[in-house]
Amino acid sequence: MADETGHLPRRPSRILKAAVWSLQGLRAAWLHESSFRLEVYLLVVLAPAALWLGQDGIERALLLGSCLLVLAVELLNSAIEAVIERFGSEHHELSGRAKDMGSAAVFVTMLNVVLVWGLVLVPRWL
Repeated sequence: MADETGHLPRRPSRILKAAVWSLQGLRAAWLHESSFRLEVYLLVVLAPAALWLGQDGIERALLLGSCLLVLAVELLNSAIEAVIERFGSEHHELSGRAKDMGSAAVFVTMLNVVLVWGLVLVPRWL
């Protein structure tokens, strides 16, 4: 039975399908996006460091969460780039602007990693 907005309720089978689609997206990013692979490699190094260096759950969540945010934004950036390439490889000002903004979003989340790690860890050494 549909809810008020016309959507079907979330049954376990629909949740499973959504999980499969998400895993397909991660696989596609891994196979086709070198930046995503590099960021995963960095996460493999930084995640244990975050869990070890964080003194409590909040610090660990901040350190690890800032790194995971980079991956999420990279996935969105890759999706934007894929859609733009789908419509053609010729140069268009709006296409270039969208790609640049997606790249800038990844850059800002990387700055966020540096800021969070610095604010959490540097005061311990000063």
